[in-house]
Amino acid sequence: MLKQKPVYDAIVVGAGFAGMYMLYRLRERGMRVRVFETGTSVGGTWYWNRYPGARVDTETMFYSYQFSEELQQEWNWPERYPAQLDLAAYARHVADRFELWPDIQFETRVSAAAWGEDQCLWTVQTEDGDGAQSSVAARYCIMATGCLSAVNYPKFEGLSDFAGETFHTAHWPEAGADFTGKRVAVIGTGSSGVQSIPVMAEQAAHLHVFQRTANYVIPARNRPLEPDEVAEIKANYPALRAQAKKSFSGNDFPVAGPSALAVSEEERNREYEARWTAGGLSIMATYADFQTSEAANETASEFVRGKIRQIVDDPAVAELLAPKQLFMCKRLCVGTDYYETYNRDNVTLVDISETPIERITPEGVSVEGRVYEVDVLVLATGFDAVTGALKRIDISGVDDITLREKWEDGPKAYLGLGISGFPNMFTITGPGSPSVLTNMIPSIEQHVEWITGCIDHMRDNGKTRIEAEREAEAAWVQHVNEVGDLSLRANCQSWYFGSNIPGKPRVVLPYSGGFPVYARKCEDVAAKGYEGFSLN
Repeated sequence: MLKQKPVYDAIVVGAGFAGMYMLYRLRERGMRVRVFETGTSVGGTWYWNRYPGARVDTETMFYSYQFSEELQQEWNWPERYPAQLDLAAYARHVADRFELWPDIQFETRVSAAAWGEDQCLWTVQTEDGDGAQSSVAARYCIMATGCLSAVNYPKFEGLSDFAGETFHTAHWPEAGADFTGKRVAVIGTGSSGVQSIPVMAEQAAHLHVFQRTANYVIPARNRPLEPDEVAEIKANYPALRAQAKKSFSGNDFPVAGPSALAVSEEERNREYEARWTAGGLSIMATYADFQTSEAANETASEFVRGKIRQIVDDPAVAELLAPKQLFMCKRLCVGTDYYETYNRDNVTLVDISETPIERITPEGVSVEGRVYEVDVLVLATGFDAVTGALKRIDISGVDDITLREKWEDGPKAYLGLGISGFPNMFTITGPGSPSVLTNMIPSIEQHVEWITGCIDHMRDNGKTRIEAEREAEAAWVQHVNEVGDLSLRANCQSWYFGSNIPGKPRVVLPYSGGFPVYARKCEDVAAKGYEGFSLN
């Protein structure tokens, strides 16, 4: 039997960086808020992704909150790209500093959310670790479920028959895993595979890497941060943050020029070499036409392929590791000693692009009739990105329509913030927002602040119900697709389009018009009394 339903002003689903900031903002306004989190602590992505080598790929002096100057000044990041442990510690520090813990209920999964038109409330059903259910009601339901949180477990035949240990990079045990002296198979070479493979190779007796698609991997050049550079950044945070907000991705990456084809090959390669040496994602902003000119893109593609051929000793292995798709077609990976790892005697690359895995056997992985015998299986197969976490909750809106039904042919949302037919529900970094194409924490802050401003507007004007209008939603979805189709990414198979999930509709998931354009649109909507939304 369900317990009595207490009424909150807002329910927030997820206690990652989005959920924590949403809680802080609403509570500052005197609202009664409850956050539900499946894990045992805060941090979201950086709570769950504990795999070996897990590290953010954005420089963490900027992959951090900016809403509190005191927080910016007091927290000290140890490295250019801090590891998962440091990011998790930062999340706990934020929860400590702003006393967020009492309003977060851990080890609680939100299983369903239903809109009630009569009382203009959401009823949210939860389930704890022991299976006990309860139900709560709130005026607003805010989804802070994250873009990369719904784990993609591959459906390999025989997977449950494997006799050894099986791990998924997105659900790594808190106690860790020791691969010393063991034969290990890693399936997947996306970001988590790229980061974990070099670390596991140092422990394992032998490591087999099963690669379907080679990815572009840029060296991180991670290092400890020097006190003087930290002091300089902290002293100039306001200007640096403002400058970053003007850039396409919310990162202040300098652009060398409008076109890679407008300069000589010598000048172009000198610029690529400088960015490769510096490390990190700034190489993707070298020239402005990487996503519009295939010829310009190919210059960067071939530069990285050339680096791979220089680093990897075995020419045949180097060619397998050299991506065939265009540069930035998929998410650009940042790693440490990734290509160098394939020079180790205890590492074998298995190409499954044309001859896929047949099945998992009790002994290992079967490809083309050969079984690669291993003791440990690591699934680095990523996520059902952007929409997966939302669709795994039984969400029903007006006239009992479910979100799964509405999104059967692909997600439809207005600005990635509101969904027609689902009043008083907001999605932080939802489909149709820049989200995964940007520095995530500034994008989260922009969404949380917009939602907070919207709720303030409603309270100030005596409104209790807000819903995205169907026409505005359809126009925004069309715009997102039109802008997405202008990019060379539109010709690629990637999780940006849902291509990594069998049966998932292939649509443009993130808005690729850039952070500044998107933020101005949101500001304009708000300035016009929340144009495109119906308020009652």
